[in-house]
Amino acid sequence: MNVLKACSEAKVKRVVVVSSLSALMVNPAWPQSEVMDEDCWSDVEFCRSTENWYCLSKTLAELEAFEYAKRTGLDVVSVCPSLVIGPLLQSTVNASSSVIVDCLKGDREVKLKLRNFVDVRDVADALLLVYETPEASGRYICDAYAKQVSDVVEMLKCWYPTYKHATKFVQVSDEPLFSSKKLEALGWKFRPFEETLSDSVESFRASGVLD
Repeated sequence: MNVLKACSEAKVKRVVVVSSLSALMVNPAWPQSEVMDEDCWSDVEFCRSTENWYCLSKTLAELEAFEYAKRTGLDVVSVCPSLVIGPLLQSTVNASSSVIVDCLKGDREVKLKLRNFVDVRDVADALLLVYETPEASGRYICDAYAKQVSDVVEMLKCWYPTYKHATKFVQVSDEPLFSSKKLEALGWKFRPFEETLSDSVESFRASGVLD
């Protein structure tokens, strides 16, 4: 709210909020067979009752941003990325990148499920796109690939056979599927998953996080 108020005072033309698919995906009422789009919101009360604080905070923050936009006329657009991977800017591993790092460490437990991924560079492109495109409005799902983690592990074993690789696995529920058609209609494109995964690992190696 402090940021949004400062933007209003500075007469900023548009604010792009980086939200998350976490603000969409926790919705028991959404039909399981139906791909999630921008109309889907995580159920606030369900998040509270299950103590899913991360998804609750992401949902409340995005809802509040749009409520503020309605009250003040500030032009607010949101981008909701899936799990963001790709080359690191820093030398430490964040929570998202650890999903890939854990696959290359034999002592880490890996959750096997269908996961949604997007390249950090493609997220940056999406943010610029919705910022600079006058007709952009509302929410935009930013998701590039749905991949089984087991398939990702096999790809890494094939490409990097000298690493220990994960041996501890736990099967959990798959994530839902999402549609980025609205963002793609603005002109958004994303690179192949193989490029994202390879560039991620090369970045981890250069940063020494796989040593």
